[in-house]
Amino acid sequence: MSRWTAERAWEWYRARPWIRGFNYVASDCVNRIEQWQELDHHEKSKTFDREFELAAQVGFNAIRSILPYEVWRDQHDGFMQRLDDFLATAARHGLSVMIVFGNDCTVPAKYYTPPVLGPQPVDWGYHGGVARSPHDVLDAHGFSVLDVPEEAEGFGRMVDEIVGRYARDERVNIWDVFNEPGNSRRESRSLPAMRRFFEIARAHDPIQPLTAGPWRVDPRGDLSEIEQVALELSDVISFHDYAGYGRSVQILDRLRREGRPLLNTEWLHRMQGNDVASHLPLYFLERVGCYHWGFVAGKSQTHEPWEAIWRRKENGVGDHYDFTKWQHDLFRPNLRPYDPREIDTFREYFVLADDHFASGRW
Repeated sequence: MSRWTAERAWEWYRARPWIRGFNYVASDCVNRIEQWQELDHHEKSKTFDREFELAAQVGFNAIRSILPYEVWRDQHDGFMQRLDDFLATAARHGLSVMIVFGNDCTVPAKYYTPPVLGPQPVDWGYHGGVARSPHDVLDAHGFSVLDVPEEAEGFGRMVDEIVGRYARDERVNIWDVFNEPGNSRRESRSLPAMRRFFEIARAHDPIQPLTAGPWRVDPRGDLSEIEQVALELSDVISFHDYAGYGRSVQILDRLRREGRPLLNTEWLHRMQGNDVASHLPLYFLERVGCYHWGFVAGKSQTHEPWEAIWRRKENGVGDHYDFTKWQHDLFRPNLRPYDPREIDTFREYFVLADDHFASGRW
């Protein structure tokens, strides 16, 4: 099978309401291993249900979730059942799921610790729940399990199985084949794997579009090799943008040239002016699907600044950051809003978008 035509991509996009979602890690999970492993999953599933209900009350209709290969590998049958339960819980609350496979957001080999299933340690006070993270200063290219041939083969089998099982399932709305290709100084190291994952997924002729998004779009410059290939392979164009309003407008202007629907699959960085009041109206006006990072603040602590931000401040180059604000996430652990005005803004534009869709103006 080949890449969708632009016409098919637009037909798919215009047939559904404005896609508005969030990147999800449950508040009682420090990482994706804890969210998807067997240990205490009954309690985690209660958290999913509670937090998805809250999302539905606001008016969200989508979730983005990166799947952990290691849990699929080591707890295969249970993982597949938990994935199906997750999709069912999301669908019950009107939330479709964007499933993500590859991921170049990682740490150099000398800092890399292979994930171990079981109780997951938490470094309190650190974004992501770990003191040494991909958002810290990198002194070498990041390590990936895709660098290990037998693991890369296994990863491909996971993509094949999951896309094959859900290629006709409306509960999955998009396949995000690779998260932030080329990040962590990896550049084009993951390019062969990304191409292969697209080929594997495409072979199932899914009803959902495929995508992989650039994460550092320079409005006036060229994309890296792997990011350019990601755009060329994608049915719909996804990207990440945590910049201030002016640069975000320029990024949209650059990506409009691709002639396909746009989805920002990571946004919301209040500390540097990427916030709800400025960016949500922009994405509504430009008809750009959007998934901000985080939902309920918890063990992963993504409301905290990236460690690199603290280091920049310590080195005298962080005066432009507003440390009085949360970086990501919308709700406090008690499920009350971080800022009630933000939730009012979400609701206002979600209702407006649905009115436009119902009247044929979308």
